[in-house]
Amino acid sequence: MLECAAPTAPATRGPPMRSTGYRRTFAALSVCSLALAVSACGSGDDTASGKTRITVNCMPPKSAKVDRKFFEQDIASFEKQHPDIDVVAHDAFPCQDPKTFDAKLAGGQMEDVFYTYFTDAKHVVDINQAADLTPYVKELKSYGTLQQQLRDIYTVDGKIYGIPRTGYSMGLIYNKKLFAKAGLDPEQPPATWEEVRADARKIAALGEGTVGYADYSAQNQGGWHFTAELYSQGGDVVSADGKKATVDTPEGHAVLQNLHDMRWTDDSMGSKQLLVINDVQQMMGSGKLGMYLSAPDNIPILVKEKGGNYKDLALAPMPGGRGTLIGGDGYMVNKKASPDQVRAALKWLDHMFLTPGAGFLGDYARAKKADAPVGLPEPRLFTGAADAKDQQVKKANANVPVENYQAFLDGNQSLKMKIEPPNAQQIYSVLDSVVSAVLTKKDADIDQLLKDASGKIDGILARG
Repeated sequence: MLECAAPTAPATRGPPMRSTGYRRTFAALSVCSLALAVSACGSGDDTASGKTRITVNCMPPKSAKVDRKFFEQDIASFEKQHPDIDVVAHDAFPCQDPKTFDAKLAGGQMEDVFYTYFTDAKHVVDINQAADLTPYVKELKSYGTLQQQLRDIYTVDGKIYGIPRTGYSMGLIYNKKLFAKAGLDPEQPPATWEEVRADARKIAALGEGTVGYADYSAQNQGGWHFTAELYSQGGDVVSADGKKATVDTPEGHAVLQNLHDMRWTDDSMGSKQLLVINDVQQMMGSGKLGMYLSAPDNIPILVKEKGGNYKDLALAPMPGGRGTLIGGDGYMVNKKASPDQVRAALKWLDHMFLTPGAGFLGDYARAKKADAPVGLPEPRLFTGAADAKDQQVKKANANVPVENYQAFLDGNQSLKMKIEPPNAQQIYSVLDSVVSAVLTKKDADIDQLLKDASGKIDGILARG
């Protein structure tokens, strides 16, 4: 699930909590508005004035003036390079609304080229709404340069049904200023959950309302973070075949016991609980919080909206050293698209999103001029020479303290990257109650909580 400033769009078909901008720091943009849905979403006829016509979504709304301008510029330059293709972009907010997504697909109202979260890929294939891109993907110049683990997300039963566009992974954001004040080395963030606990205790001891570590425990966000913490310890939420819960395990117990001990034994998490993302961001931005789990895109939010300072905010890899939760988005093509439309779609994706150092996501020089953050440690989309080019251009235009994120980048190299579980929203709702109980009841029975949660998750998985 993508992490974000509330009250914006959901980042996966899981909890509604992440949206952060319109480039790689933003994963949720826009869908075709309901007013357009009936008449203009799907293209129907794929020609317009002798051109191949494709409808696309995720165009930034007019309220996002700079990003809207860039998007329009990039479409114009694409159409100039490809005079035989006509691109019709639809905007609205959010980019993909889980409440209307399936209905648009089933009703034949989805755009020819449509935005999806990573967790949507298999579902869209299962309901037979995605075009098989396998015969065409050789025409996508960038495809071979994309990270294999991201390509795999859109590969089902050996066939390619989508193209990844952005990614994010969870890490530990921390306040370097508070670390130094507490006698901790701000260049040596905690690498284990035992170290997180010890450092949180020292930070909380500063007093004056300072909290060492904060976590979410409401609005399904607690379940989301429990999942991330479970991954970090090498555990999983569901079995490999997706049929059974795997939360009632030593790893699941360790996650909850650690939260319980920080909350009740150490008093390093503060007395106010049932927090959601905005609460925690407010605490960090005001300089009263030492650490919390986040994606890199939280950093500009903390600075621009919550009063934080770039130099004080650093990012470390997930404690535990075993794994991290990843999310992101990409595009799929409507099963009704003609072969010419599929080819046009792939050319558009190459131009808009998948050219290193250029396009809507990669024109770092243009982003810097617009005062958008450049240099945040997003997971790398490309490999090899394409990655080297992308990183070179990014580094040349960086306007944030990239040294504050080096530990995150280095640490991620050895972590297992894992996407969210199936039926994420429903599962997070179950796990939310587990986390909230541990953080609000000193005598919470962890064994029973996990046993009950496991049974409920089994029921969700059985229903599909």
